[in-house]
Amino acid sequence: MPSKNVLLIGIGLLVMVLGFVLMLGGGSSDPNVFNPAMFSARRITVAPVIICIGIGIIIWGIMRKPRNEAE
Repeated sequence: MPSKNVLLIGIGLLVMVLGFVLMLGGGSSDPNVFNPAMFSARRITVAPVIICIGIGIIIWGIMRKPRNEAE
C-alpha cells in the first residue's frame, strides 16, 4: 500500500486534471466568429482556483512529514 504522501500527491494530480478539464472548450472553429462562452466564470475563475488547490495538495503531500508508519 502506498504511503499517505504518495496518496496525497496522486489526489492533487487528479484535482489538477479536473481543473484543466473544466477549462476546456469555448473556442470557435471559425477565426472570424467570436464566442463569448470562452470567458465564462467556470473557465476564468473556478478552474484556476481548482488547479491552485491541486497544487497546494501536491505541495502538502511533498512537504508532509510522515509519522511512524509500519511499512
